[in-house]
Amino acid sequence: MTLPLAPFLTVWTVLALNVASPGPNIVNTITTAMGSGRGPGLASAVAVGFGIGGWCLGMTLGMAAAFQAAPQIRIAMTLLGAALLFWFAWRYARAAWAGRRGTMRTLAGRSGLSAREAFLRSLSINATNPKALTTWIVILSLFPVARASAGDIALLATGAATLAVAIHAVYALAFSTPPAARFYQRAAPLINATVALFFSAIACKLALGLLP
Repeated sequence: MTLPLAPFLTVWTVLALNVASPGPNIVNTITTAMGSGRGPGLASAVAVGFGIGGWCLGMTLGMAAAFQAAPQIRIAMTLLGAALLFWFAWRYARAAWAGRRGTMRTLAGRSGLSAREAFLRSLSINATNPKALTTWIVILSLFPVARASAGDIALLATGAATLAVAIHAVYALAFSTPPAARFYQRAAPLINATVALFFSAIACKLALGLLP
């Protein structure tokens, strides 16, 4: 590892908050665990880790080459990252205000998946989730990709995948029971509000960092 620990911690914190917040992957893991049991739920969690690790490697390796070829891309990426963070913050704040009731309506009616089927479905959802692409655009505006070695990128991807598996495994284990699902539905507005504040602060820091 050639980079200091600080940028890794920043990226992993942003990623953990985004992974843990309500979205297609979380809803899929919860519905799988509730409808098909802990085994398929955990298989879904592992698939999310594979998917996020793949996104990390693909995006960082591709953008590292682009940054070296055209350093001005870094400025554009930073501006785009700040804008997306503000957009994320607005969406999470709106969801917190609305109570995010509709998200959990999909909890009923999904059952009978095997561990293999749950893994493949979760992997496909992660691969086609637009939130994943925009998340990694934001992350690349926070991480010094141009100065990162192969070991740094491997560590970033491993940490990202491990975080994703751990977070989704907690959901899979917890939401095997209906009382836990009802608690999550009540807590979702507070979770969204906290994430909105954090993303707003990171966006402001990025934008101010571009000032002379």
